[in-house]
Amino acid sequence: MARAATTSDVFNAIAEPRRRKIIDLLSLGAERDVTELVLRLGLPQPAVSKHLGVLRKVGVVAVHKAGQRRMYRLNPQELKPVHDWIQNFERFWTDQLASIKQAAEQKAKQLAAHDRAASNQ
Repeated sequence: MARAATTSDVFNAIAEPRRRKIIDLLSLGAERDVTELVLRLGLPQPAVSKHLGVLRKVGVVAVHKAGQRRMYRLNPQELKPVHDWIQNFERFWTDQLASIKQAAEQKAKQLAAHDRAASNQ
């Protein structure tokens, strides 16, 4: 089965790690131009521009001109479908954390009992 185009939806667009890094940088709140993103990512300018183009097509980033510069900003509301989908799996993480906590508490009790027994000898 052929893979969907990266510009078909937000899920495909953010599947690429470098695009997620761009989102991370833009999530800090400040608008950034391509030059700043190139410096922070350590990628060639054409690659950064291509990734920004994909993110722009799915609406995750917006761009406007400020003089000679093109300024990019995050549209976080466009990531809501990803957030909503991930929330379906939150119960698994909660259950896992509860199991880890229970096991750690049980181990702590065993160690405390062992230490008490050893000090009574």
